[in-house]
This record gives sequence, structure tokens and C-alpha cells, in this order.
Amino acid sequence: MANIKSQIKRIRTNLKAQERNKAVKSEVKSAVRATREAIASGDKEKATSALRVATRKLDKAASKGVIHKNQAANRKSAIAKQVAAL
Repeated sequence: MANIKSQIKRIRTNLKAQERNKAVKSEVKSAVRATREAIASGDKEKATSALRVATRKLDKAASKGVIHKNQAANRKSAIAKQVAAL
């Protein structure tokens, strides 16, 4: 553990950010998984609505800096292509 006051505070703020980022990443993964499951079941409207939710969560995560904007774009592209193929 650090002895310097500013470093102790920095460790605390980093832990808060880490928890927040973990929660956002988990939501993103859940939304993408729901979209993939809808695609696997072959339900076009369910897949489309799940895609919309996943796209919003990916965009939000990218804007907050949780994931890189190119990673968000690649993930959106991949699931959108699968939904369009239904």
C-alpha cells in the first residue's frame, strides 16, 4: 500500500473507475450475446430489436472510453451483418 496521500486517493479512484468499466463491459457483452442468441433462433424482429440495444450500448461504451471506438465499430458491423443475413 502506498504511503503518499495523493497515491492513496489515486488508487481509490482507479478502483471506482475499474468497477464502473467492468459493469459497462458486462452490459455490452450481455447485449451482444442476446443479439447472437436471437440470430441463432432465427427470429428476425427479436434480432433487430436486440441489435438496436447492443448498438446503443457499444456506442455508449466507446464514447465513455471503456472500449476503443474501432472495436465498437467492428462488433456492431459483425452482428449487423449477421442480422441482415436473416
